[in-house]
Amino acid sequence: MSTTIQLLGRPQIARGPAGGYRFRSRKSWGLLAYLILSERPPARSQLASLLFGGADDPVRALRWGLAEIRRALGDGGSVDGDPVVLRLPPGAVVDVQVVMKGTWQDAVSLPGLGADLLEGTAVKGAAAFETWLLAEQRRTAAASEAILHEAALGSMARGALEAAIGYAVRAAAMSPLDENHQALLIRLYRMAGDDDAAAKQFAAAAKALQAELGVAPGPAIQAAMRQPGYGPGEVAGEATIEAIVEAGSAAVSAGVLEAGVQSLRTAARLADGAGATRLRVSSRLVLAEALVHALGGLDEEGLAALHEADEIALAHGLLNDAAQARAELGYVDFLRGRYDRAELWLTDALEYASGSPSVRAKAMTYLGSVESDRASYRRAAGLLEQAVTLSRAAGEPRRQAYALSMLGRISLFRGALETAAGQLDASIKLAEQDHWLAFLPWPQALRGEVQLAWADPAGAAELLRHAFARACQLGDPCWEGMAARGLALVAEAKGHTEEAFALLADARARSGRLAEPYLWLDGYILDAQCELGQRYGHPDTGAWVEALRTLAGRSGMRELILRSLQHGAALGRAGDDAAAAVLAEEIAAYR
Repeated sequence: MSTTIQLLGRPQIARGPAGGYRFRSRKSWGLLAYLILSERPPARSQLASLLFGGADDPVRALRWGLAEIRRALGDGGSVDGDPVVLRLPPGAVVDVQVVMKGTWQDAVSLPGLGADLLEGTAVKGAAAFETWLLAEQRRTAAASEAILHEAALGSMARGALEAAIGYAVRAAAMSPLDENHQALLIRLYRMAGDDDAAAKQFAAAAKALQAELGVAPGPAIQAAMRQPGYGPGEVAGEATIEAIVEAGSAAVSAGVLEAGVQSLRTAARLADGAGATRLRVSSRLVLAEALVHALGGLDEEGLAALHEADEIALAHGLLNDAAQARAELGYVDFLRGRYDRAELWLTDALEYASGSPSVRAKAMTYLGSVESDRASYRRAAGLLEQAVTLSRAAGEPRRQAYALSMLGRISLFRGALETAAGQLDASIKLAEQDHWLAFLPWPQALRGEVQLAWADPAGAAELLRHAFARACQLGDPCWEGMAARGLALVAEAKGHTEEAFALLADARARSGRLAEPYLWLDGYILDAQCELGQRYGHPDTGAWVEALRTLAGRSGMRELILRSLQHGAALGRAGDDAAAAVLAEEIAAYR
């Protein structure tokens, strides 16, 4: 008898044809959701204070809630011990786990997809739990959006355009101001030959962006309007197609992005016409890498090419090519803060790339970066150390430099400043030796933060000014934002408070000027605004704290969620202090 637990929308438990179990207390639903979504078993004392702190006997109230969950699970499940370990019946399906960890094919059939976690199940008298629930509701909503977006891309890659459009419409409805959702929907209309619908969608998106944000559609939406989908074209031989791919790749490397990308689009179309499987895959992989790693905000078109490459590669047993596609898909989800989806892609990439040290090094580096953003520092460091070793063995100095920079960031956050300095200096040296000037501002900015932590604002300022100047020459929004944040902290250390606030506002504007920013960085800058705002009584501090909480909560950035709770507690927000204590203990276990 199968058990299905629905936490999205109105919660319910169904056990086969016998029907469902009805909890008598809303707190039992809250308790079950907390046990399912916690990364490690919580202590009984933690659960008692979180949900039943207002009861005459919190421990007894907890025992009653656990007993109700035990009855709901039936003979196949259990919930016992201290810490409390939840064991679901064999074969049990939990909708929120499918959305976060499952395939899009399974997730899109869930009745609660897109609905709130524990919808309509308010829990009174438990402020810390309410704080936790709000953060989880944001995270599950973001996960639903991500799965719908992925379903649209996956359906498109299979040629199921009508289904793809349906999923894209649902994603865009959940977050109308997300330019990536809008760009995908417009591109799908164009691929389906419905230019009228594409034009109407473009006009609606432009109106909403102008009304709500005061901005025009960005490069992703503009490109979707210009670029039709892949279609049949003239026939060319494989040698000609290979030459076009080489020419396009060379143009991109030389900085002639538009011409290079157009050549690669042509190569993919010609490869389709020739039925050349390997070239169909390789042309899309090269095209996607150019789009994803370019600075023009064209990740969305790159994602479409990656999904197509992955679909073709798997259909023909080209596992190493599928691994390469999935590593890049994981990278994009990493940038967008979709960490659960990124982890799935990157884990697959490691499995498929058993014979390719280079692809394994790439996937390992990105997976370590995902865990670092989520504040799973111990696991992140282990993955990144393996990535450094793999990159060195594969002769990939750039990958090695990237992994070392992320290790340096972890050491900085752990307070191991000597270690951080050594790792970041090594990253900078490798980048300089390989003439990877486009990457240098990142480790330089982090190295500047090490000097700040050593109370050396003069040394920090020198490093950060170099990083900022180079980032501006490159026109890289992320590196500009990271360096500007550091310069703001230098200004504050020198007593120039107004300059510090101005620089932080500028840092956020720079880092978010494209549709595909590095989302963690936006939160990192917001955290600095909250810290300084609280210290100096800035009137916008409350709004910054709420913005940080929303951003970090949707993505599962635990360190930044903790910081938002600590900032909220300092402002006197109910429940934040208790929720921060719970989360701090959890993060410490992974540090």
